Amino acid sequence: MLHVQKIAESTSGEDIFSVTLRSGPYTVKILNLGATIQALIVPDRSGAERDIVLGFENPFEYTGHSAYFGQVVGRFANRIKDAAFTIGEKSYTLEANDGKNSLHSGSSNWGWRVWAIEPFEWEGNPGLVLSISEKDTEGGFPGSVTATVSYLLDGKNGQLRIEYEATASEQTPLNITNHSYFNLSGAGSGSVLNHEVTLHCDRYVEVDEAAIPTGRILSVEGTPFDFTHAKKVGSDIEEAGGYDHCFIFSKEGEQLKEGAKIYEPTSGRVMKVLTTLPSLQFYSGNFLDGTVSGKGGAIYQKHAGMCFETQYYPDSPNHPDFPNAIFGPDRVYRHTTVFAFSTK
Repeated sequence: MLHVQKIAESTSGEDIFSVTLRSGPYTVKILNLGATIQALIVPDRSGAERDIVLGFENPFEYTGHSAYFGQVVGRFANRIKDAAFTIGEKSYTLEANDGKNSLHSGSSNWGWRVWAIEPFEWEGNPGLVLSISEKDTEGGFPGSVTATVSYLLDGKNGQLRIEYEATASEQTPLNITNHSYFNLSGAGSGSVLNHEVTLHCDRYVEVDEAAIPTGRILSVEGTPFDFTHAKKVGSDIEEAGGYDHCFIFSKEGEQLKEGAKIYEPTSGRVMKVLTTLPSLQFYSGNFLDGTVSGKGGAIYQKHAGMCFETQYYPDSPNHPDFPNAIFGPDRVYRHTTVFAFSTK
């Protein structure tokens, strides 16, 4: 089932749509404002269906909100040190919106923009393609960019598949991801500290007090960052100071690989994260503080949800030894992420 509904207009007169994809017991609601996953409804072990992503009922509450609930973040997700980088001999200055650093591309973030939409079906499964264009120098970035994000819901296999593609007119940093906050007990049901997480990652990117990479890649072994075997999120979270770190997959290469597995014991819900990218940012909702009222009036306290943002390393443009996140006419940006659901 695929349903498209106009629900509002932006201040500039652009149509805002809500698109519902339903396949089997799974439903996803997507806003063309930010290509945002507004709701993701999956069954528990008894078949009871519940929304497992945090967010808002009013689409306008997403715009400008610092939690980035459910949206597609771009042109460059995560942080860039001192809001500046160099390509070749040319330097570029971005908007500093996280202290002196740039976070999620500042106010030019694609998650606050209205995207064009094109619904589709593939092999009986409902899907949606969203597209956006950005001009040269927007947000301080070089080159014009055209990007598409495709969602496909496969209820038979319990998968939400996301395909990202972008082309740039000149060399520019690209790092595009989905910023959904998951709580497999159900959005607004409490903290995620009892969720059991496995990350197929043997290393992580060390960061300073401003969450900027130091340049060092460290082993997770013997540290609070070791999720190579299933562990409750809350087990070592105090020692870690909360999780907001880039974890590097043990298995390298651009093939689709399982990067994470999350299990919630009460509901029995299981979510696997598969991706073609080299790493993911695991964020444990440290900055949620009980001041945000979400869907159904739920108050989102600290650790009410967690993110698994498949991406390149943060601050990659300033670290030549990190995986290359510079794209241009000779290199198209493409990657796939799959959220796969089951129960046990």
